[in-house]
Amino acid sequence: MTETPKGSGPLAGLRVVEIAGIGPGPFAAMLLADLGAEVVRVDRTKAGGLVVLPQDRDLLARGRPSIAVDLKQPAGVEVVLRLVESADVLIEGFRPGVAERLGIGPDVCLERNQRLVYGRMTGWGQDGPLAQSAGHDVNYISVAGALDPIGRADGPPQIPMNLLGDFAGGSMYLVVGILSAVLEARSSGHGQVVDAAIVDGAAHLLTMITNFQQVGAWNDARGTNLLDSGAPFYDVYETADGRWMSVGALEPQFYDELVKLLELDAGEAPPLPDRNDPSQWPRLRALLAARFAERTQAEWAEVFDGTDACVAPVVPMREAPEHPHLVARGTYVEHDDVVQAAPAPRFSRTPASLGRGPVKPGTDTRSVLEAWGVADADALLEAGAVVQRDDG
Repeated sequence: MTETPKGSGPLAGLRVVEIAGIGPGPFAAMLLADLGAEVVRVDRTKAGGLVVLPQDRDLLARGRPSIAVDLKQPAGVEVVLRLVESADVLIEGFRPGVAERLGIGPDVCLERNQRLVYGRMTGWGQDGPLAQSAGHDVNYISVAGALDPIGRADGPPQIPMNLLGDFAGGSMYLVVGILSAVLEARSSGHGQVVDAAIVDGAAHLLTMITNFQQVGAWNDARGTNLLDSGAPFYDVYETADGRWMSVGALEPQFYDELVKLLELDAGEAPPLPDRNDPSQWPRLRALLAARFAERTQAEWAEVFDGTDACVAPVVPMREAPEHPHLVARGTYVEHDDVVQAAPAPRFSRTPASLGRGPVKPGTDTRSVLEAWGVADADALLEAGAVVQRDDG
């Protein structure tokens, strides 16, 4: 994997100012950078907030330079507004009203650049009774109705890490909103504010399931439905070596293949339970569990490899980069001595690629200011409005 050449990727030419935050905002900025956008990350001059990784080890900060700006100084605020003048997009993830108090809210920014798309990433949204409340992924998906259905029957809701809220309901909707608004601005000449709230995105992701519920095809009791581990032919089963196989044999033809390869259709007495009768699901589940427990995961993976039974090994996260299919596709790459997911999706004519790895805050302050036409870098550095790392 080589560094992104200047001007490559489907978003080449798109300029983005990212006000550094945590979680979904940085992931959205990373995705835009992966796809070729020129993204500048505006970091604080001093570390603050939740720090899980040093920024130069944080893959969510990959592919873009960093400048360190003191937004408590008017001169620092002016730096951001100067960047905005030549940007297409700004991304921020403050609580509602904070950007306005800092002097970089949408009204001020749009006065500087009427074509700007101002992307706002929050959990609760810009308005509503909870807008000013603190929260995290688990809280947002809870209120949106997305957490309650996830889990086993008679058990508590199970937290799907922060994939469903922060990144699916948050980052991806922010990116879709930004790119939609950029496209519209290129025809209208006017930017706008994109209010991306995780509660909205998570609720939107539930569309199919809430539709099922409203027509009586989904029970309120978790773990009793077709797609939530209720159906024995859509579940996971432990193997002889303590690993797991996933089964997704929903359609009849795939289920028939599953039964054939498990050799469950040979000499069963009494006959195999009717998969269409939920009252028989417990016995069918017991049969499947007993059969999968007879062999190791590797043995079952070999049995089902390349078949239409919709069965696959549950691969531990650490081992996923070594799976033959992902190796063949180059889904994971080693870049700057770090194994990481390659950019997605893929493009036939303007392929995305990885730029340099994440850097420490302020590594690129001087070079970015010069490249973006902020000519008085020396005075800003001397006043402390911006900070340049000595090793930058």
